[in-house]
Amino acid sequence: MDEESRIERRLAVSVKKMGGMAVKFTSPGLDGVPDRIVLLPGKKIAFVELKAPGKKPRPLQIKRMRQLECLGFPVFVIDGVEQIGGVLDEICAT
Repeated sequence: MDEESRIERRLAVSVKKMGGMAVKFTSPGLDGVPDRIVLLPGKKIAFVELKAPGKKPRPLQIKRMRQLECLGFPVFVIDGVEQIGGVLDEICAT
């Protein structure tokens, strides 16, 4: 299992422990969308792009993230398991 997959799995487990879902997001015909939609109790929703440590989103991914943010949705990039708790705390705080 590569590092990005390990981070993605850890995110899914962490979200499930909180009573939520980390749904794999694919959109045929719309490339560059974030990897996961995180749904938490209390109507909390965010999009999460997962990357291997030190890797950055591609230009098309950045464009899609900006589009989602302009619609009012929080979007996060995670490239390390140590970031998961902080991101989930931020989603809960919104």
